Amino acid sequence: MVVLSLTGCASPTTAPPPSDEFSTAFLAGGLPVTDGPSGLRSDAPMPQRSAEYSDGGSIDQLVLTAVDDVEQFWASTYPQTFDGSFSPVETLVSYDSEDPYGPEVCGADLYDEPNALYCLPADTMAWDRGFLVPTGRGFFGDASIAALVAHEYGHAVQYSSGLTSILTETIVKEQQADCFAGAYTRWVAEGNSNRFELSTGDGLNRILAGVITSRDDVLTPDQTDMIEEGHGTALDRVSAFQMGFTSAAVKCTEIDLDEIAQRRGDLPLILGTEPDGNVQSGEMTVDQNTLVSLMELLDKVFRPQSPPGLSMTPEDCPETASSPSASYCPSTNTVSVDLSALEQMSVQADRDDYVLPQGDNTALSLVTSRYTLSLQHARGEPLNAPSTALRTACLTGVAQRSMADPIELPSGQTLVLAAGDMDEAVGGLLVNGIVASTVDGSTVPAGFTRIEAFREGLYSSSEQCFDRY
Repeated sequence: MVVLSLTGCASPTTAPPPSDEFSTAFLAGGLPVTDGPSGLRSDAPMPQRSAEYSDGGSIDQLVLTAVDDVEQFWASTYPQTFDGSFSPVETLVSYDSEDPYGPEVCGADLYDEPNALYCLPADTMAWDRGFLVPTGRGFFGDASIAALVAHEYGHAVQYSSGLTSILTETIVKEQQADCFAGAYTRWVAEGNSNRFELSTGDGLNRILAGVITSRDDVLTPDQTDMIEEGHGTALDRVSAFQMGFTSAAVKCTEIDLDEIAQRRGDLPLILGTEPDGNVQSGEMTVDQNTLVSLMELLDKVFRPQSPPGLSMTPEDCPETASSPSASYCPSTNTVSVDLSALEQMSVQADRDDYVLPQGDNTALSLVTSRYTLSLQHARGEPLNAPSTALRTACLTGVAQRSMADPIELPSGQTLVLAAGDMDEAVGGLLVNGIVASTVDGSTVPAGFTRIEAFREGLYSSSEQCFDRY
């Protein structure tokens, strides 16, 4: 295929309350999914640390409060993870990237450079109060700023502990820092912070959205060095964050180039080139021919005894409500699609459009998820249970991994994953969750859990998905 992407903001329908059998669907990294306040506590203590060049405003107060919180986290976590004792970062600097006369940080002019960073030679952490932090706060909430601070503080911990050096590849340092941010976020979600609180439903979803937004741009053939010297794809960054959230900070110390390569497997990281030498877009038109080829490909991947049919128009199904854009009807064993809706959601969009990544795989992964319901129906599995949503996401991951290599199709068309497709799939799982939904489109409440089930499929077989869920 060419690219899998995702857009907009739709509120997914949540599946019914859990029974004990399906309680995993209502957990996020092992914690119960909660809907409640997230962000700075109303009774949070005033920050104890100060920043050079601060304007004393609410943005700097928020960041400094987060610094205090992350330092409290590391004061207790550091001795459990590393030898020695924890030492706080020496200097904190606030700057305004929109001010051409702002201070230099670590010898660099940061005008028009919205960023948050840690500078090793000066043992300094800095943040942009002019654009980056207020924009992130506006879109993703106060708790996302605490996670951002935890990421940057993670770089200081790497060096002070000897986990990394200036020779360590950037991708390793960034993935470790994402993982440390996940471990800190878990600490907050468990109620250990007296400064921040976090719901594991919408609150955690918004932090994940911030993680996805901070991914690298899709790489082109002249950027191969960024495979090791970038920050990572959306899948890279979310995976590392989830490692820390579920397995604590000590797990983050295991991240190195080999571990990252194992997680990436053969998923494409760089866009290909056309015969004329131009870089491919990674996108293709989602039309009837494409969907027919997708169904052919899925038949080859899963080899069902009775492959589902394809209807190019939405159809009424007597026993179940349809799910948005694409549906599966058990009585007719048919996947029906709303082609105009799929075309709309496959239009390429990204953070410049103030949405999570969207493209052709936004639509194609969604149709794939409806196909996997036919596999479950053939085995007599329930199609409206909470576990159905996670099994569907897992099986979709299996299918997507199979698309990393060309598969010869009767139609003559080839659908192969392109760089950027996983960004779109992960974004879609967070935004609307249809890829991780039941036959009527109901999904589980935590985007964290939907993405986790999809990732499980990327590294598993169909049988393992059925066994797991």
